[in-house]
Amino acid sequence: MAAEATRVYLEIGTKKVFASAADWPGWCRSGKGDEGALEALASYLPRYAEVATEAGLTLPAGSGGTFEVVERLPGDMTTDFGAPGAVADAERGPLSAADADRLATLVAAAWAVLDRVVAATPAELSKGPRGGGRDRDKMVDHVLGAESAYARKIGARHRQPALDDSAAIAAMRGDIVASLRSSPGATSPDKGWPPSYAARRIAWHVLDHAWEMQDRSS
Repeated sequence: MAAEATRVYLEIGTKKVFASAADWPGWCRSGKGDEGALEALASYLPRYAEVATEAGLTLPAGSGGTFEVVERLPGDMTTDFGAPGAVADAERGPLSAADADRLATLVAAAWAVLDRVVAATPAELSKGPRGGGRDRDKMVDHVLGAESAYARKIGARHRQPALDDSAAIAAMRGDIVASLRSSPGATSPDKGWPPSYAARRIAWHVLDHAWEMQDRSS
């Protein structure tokens, strides 16, 4: 039986290409050109498998071995800055309640992975080649700030929680998950994000920084 190809969106910027697994929010990596992005995506399969397991899901056999590019998206400054910023046409369509629940579960799993990584990460991280990069707490604060902005894109309004306010963090995350689960239709609030894209963008940002912490802890 042939392995199932992993469906991906390719977002094409002038400097970077993002490859995003269409069915697995958060499994997104960038690279130079299409091949570089797909190679990077494949190399992160073992790390993303932890998210799928946390969500009680199993990646199909052969995931990351072959890819099917289902959409090519024009990138912009967000792409070249380093974030997947284009909404795929497929993400604008309606979701079943089961699909909406699955996406929300994977986003919650990404947070669980982040929390474990944070607990195991030293406060000070190794610096980049030019001496840059946030330390652990500043990185977590950055993630929380981004999530409070992302939440508004799907109708959940929260001020950025403080790092030590676990109740506020849980409340914001809970509202994001509830919004994803309860909005399986094609649209979100005016100027908002479709739920499929919101799940992909939120989970990508969480995991990108979780994996950065792991890489810079050694």
